[in-house]
Amino acid sequence: MSRPFGVYIHIPFCSSRCDYCAFATWTDRHHLQEQYLRALQADIERAQLPPVTSVFVGGGTPTLVDPHGLAAVLTAVPTVDGAEVTVECNPDDVDADLMRVYRGAGVSRVSIGVQSMVPKVLGSLGRRHVPDNVVRAVDAVRMAGIPTFNLDLIYGAAGETLDDWRTTLQQAIALDPPHISAYALTVEAGTPLFDEPARHPDDDDLADKYELADELLGAAGRENYEVSNWALPGHECRHNVLYWRQGDYRGFGSAAHSHEAGRRWWNVRTPERYIAAVESGASTEAAGETLDDETRRVEGLQLALRMREGVPADSLDLDGLEGVVEVRDGQATLTRTGRLLANEVSLRLR
Repeated sequence: MSRPFGVYIHIPFCSSRCDYCAFATWTDRHHLQEQYLRALQADIERAQLPPVTSVFVGGGTPTLVDPHGLAAVLTAVPTVDGAEVTVECNPDDVDADLMRVYRGAGVSRVSIGVQSMVPKVLGSLGRRHVPDNVVRAVDAVRMAGIPTFNLDLIYGAAGETLDDWRTTLQQAIALDPPHISAYALTVEAGTPLFDEPARHPDDDDLADKYELADELLGAAGRENYEVSNWALPGHECRHNVLYWRQGDYRGFGSAAHSHEAGRRWWNVRTPERYIAAVESGASTEAAGETLDDETRRVEGLQLALRMREGVPADSLDLDGLEGVVEVRDGQATLTRTGRLLANEVSLRLR
């Protein structure tokens, strides 16, 4: 197997902006979509990439752009046999025809942005889809023969009760997804959510909901392999594992990030500037940094601590961490309680 090397492709277009979103996305640049896809394809072709082991198309809303144009972008990426190719999907946009085009372009995994299966919670998050569309989307993925998929959930919205969250989890599990991601709602500066403190999530409520997620997903055979991710064996997201293991990857598109051998950099933020840079043959890079060995070592431990394999026990001050960390065969791993305190525990790394 080739050394893992990934490609991330950013699609910056959205039909509307969710209240919690701080990503580099735009709702008023749809006229640029065709030109942007051509720029992506040209940028990838001129990069002369080695065969990659994983591709992840995120955004934004990748399902908003012409699927044939996106297929042309994907086919420009050289891949190894069996590469994982993921596209993030809005459930409202997914139908059998779309999934067939994706499958023909080599897509082997889709990640469906479900967030909640309770309409009032979707409204609180500023999401516009309805739960029935999630069911139809999953059916379309299966009909197209796409090998695996993820349901992406968010908990902690204002007005979401523990029973609401239980309903979301139970209905998601009933769809039998090989992978579920469940993220605590985070408050990011510059978002509508940030400006309304009354809607900010409560830490105790988030902890209760995390424990419920781990309990129900574990009982359904989905093993937690990173703090916010559960999967059936063999269905872990290889692209995200690449990130968590400090692997190398190239980002294409506006605001996309790259990392190679301790150097990381990011592209210009707006789609207009990205298109102009590619069309003129200029660099798309906005800025970058090179990590020193110690910074890279510590970041590697912080990322590894979030995963089920954990970190070498001697890299962690274990004093007072009973019930938070388990040590087995020289490796320290977080318990369920420890996962709730991952950021605090990471301060004990050495």
